[in-house]
Amino acid sequence: MAGGTIDQPRAWHGETGLRRGHARARHALAWRWLRVSLVFGFGLGLMLLLMAGEAQAKRTPPSYKVDVIAEPRSLRRLLEQHLDVSRFAKRPDISDDQFSFLITATPQQVRDLAATQGYFSPIVSTDVRTVDGERHVTVRVESGPQTIVTSVDLSFRGAVLTEDPAQENATRFAFSLHEGQPFSQGDWDDAKNASLRQLQSRRYLAAKIYHSEALIDPRTHEAKLSVIYDSGPTFTMGAIDVSGTRRYPERIVHNVNPISPGDIYDTRTVAELQRQLQNTPYFASVAIDLDNDPNKPLDTPVHVKVSEFPYHSFRGGVGYSTDNGPLVQGAYSYLNTFGMAWPFTVEGRADRTQQYGQVQLSMQPGPRGWTNSVLASYTTTDVSDTRIYSVRGGVQHARTSQFLDYNYSLLFYDDRLDQNAAPPTNARALVPAWSWTRRDTDDPLFPRRGNLIHVEAGFAVKGLLADQSFIRGYARGQQYFPIGADDIVLIRAELGGVFTGGSSSGIPASLLFRAGGSNSVRGYGFQSIGNDVAGSILPTKYLVTGAAEYQHWFSHSWGAAAFFDIGTATDTWGDKVFYPGVGVGARWRSPVGPVNVDIAYGIRNHSVRPYLTLGIAF
Repeated sequence: MAGGTIDQPRAWHGETGLRRGHARARHALAWRWLRVSLVFGFGLGLMLLLMAGEAQAKRTPPSYKVDVIAEPRSLRRLLEQHLDVSRFAKRPDISDDQFSFLITATPQQVRDLAATQGYFSPIVSTDVRTVDGERHVTVRVESGPQTIVTSVDLSFRGAVLTEDPAQENATRFAFSLHEGQPFSQGDWDDAKNASLRQLQSRRYLAAKIYHSEALIDPRTHEAKLSVIYDSGPTFTMGAIDVSGTRRYPERIVHNVNPISPGDIYDTRTVAELQRQLQNTPYFASVAIDLDNDPNKPLDTPVHVKVSEFPYHSFRGGVGYSTDNGPLVQGAYSYLNTFGMAWPFTVEGRADRTQQYGQVQLSMQPGPRGWTNSVLASYTTTDVSDTRIYSVRGGVQHARTSQFLDYNYSLLFYDDRLDQNAAPPTNARALVPAWSWTRRDTDDPLFPRRGNLIHVEAGFAVKGLLADQSFIRGYARGQQYFPIGADDIVLIRAELGGVFTGGSSSGIPASLLFRAGGSNSVRGYGFQSIGNDVAGSILPTKYLVTGAAEYQHWFSHSWGAAAFFDIGTATDTWGDKVFYPGVGVGARWRSPVGPVNVDIAYGIRNHSVRPYLTLGIAF
């Protein structure tokens, strides 16, 4: 037995005028959405009815099988997921009447679903055959031409017209559906929502879409889009009110707050407040809300609700890297030392090449989020036949923000260096130092554009708890350049220098430099580039490394890279030897951060090395 239906699209009559054509298109689109709502509603009722009788249904094989044949693949997947005849195919208890209804409803459901993807004139055929007592349903869809956006008209009303042309332009830029692109309901909604969020992100918290219209002409397969945005008034931020603080003083929130009453509303400032609060050790979660009443736009209260961590906390983790091998780390914190909400932290870390421990006592964040602390640490490093034992202690004054970090410190270093060819040497230094970090990327976890820069400087004076006078400087940076939609060029550079009139033996070894490894010069062992003395790779006064990497992304999550690295570490710049390396790798945007797997060839040493890294080296 065989049977089937072929459903042709209804013919559209010629338009007698632009207004009449637009009205007809609007009415047709409205009727399409009304029909899909009714059909889907009936389908939902049918599903509930079938579920009610499921307990009494016999355990029989599925009633029928369904094949959906349609191009493109995105349309086929949409139909397979949402057509009732496909969704109910696994049910064993479909009656003949129910089956007939599903077959009859299929053509209209196909048209309504295809319309959401911009296909307004599909040809649909359904074919039902019974073979060996089993029914087979084939749904064939000739999608026809996809509707193309032929015009986009964005207009504005409200204060934005006279106050902030830059915000108006940013809103236009955020509208992601352009002339010449295929039209779909999802893309249309996404474009409107993205541009509205941009308009609301600064000044115009109560901005809304005043009117939007998509005029679809199924005869010419054209879509004309128009949106009118109403910005409403400019909002300014008022004082913050805090709820949820029980263990820790509310003044902590006020001290890290970057918002001043009267500031123009800006989501970046609100995000900075949230970041500052979450950078403190006190709060497990932070929620910030502002009233968006357009009748009360001035000095809008900022509502901050926090949930607190307990006084005691433990953290731990394990990991692995090709440079350092297996890793284990842990930390304990007590957040109410002396009953003054001063955090006291003990932490440790151990891997194949380094063991590290530190204790730190910090005060509460002060005005503008500056934090004072005292710390002491002990580190042992054993790599490249060189062993460094470093004790340090001192005080620091630090501040962390969304884009900039500052740190001022006064640390005393007491280091011992063991090597193959000479007895151990000791070096001490009291070092006032400063460091600065800037993050300016489009995405903090998976950047495509922007840069990361870190700079630090310090000095020591012989006789002032120092064995030798010196000045130390260090800088590193990464620059991201997007190439088209799928490619990225990454440039990385690193510079370091210790300037002194004597040899490097009087300078703490942990303040000197070596190169090599996954975040330095690939193709060579971790910290294997330096001053080679009888097999021991000693740290040096000067460091220069650079890298150029080209990434191509095959999908959102997976990509490949080719790179060239070069660098050196030396005590005498005139005797420098550069170590180049080349290689290829795989890139994965994992749920926890970027994962890089590289194979590199060290040109000078003729060595091949694999590398596995997780995260960005900043």
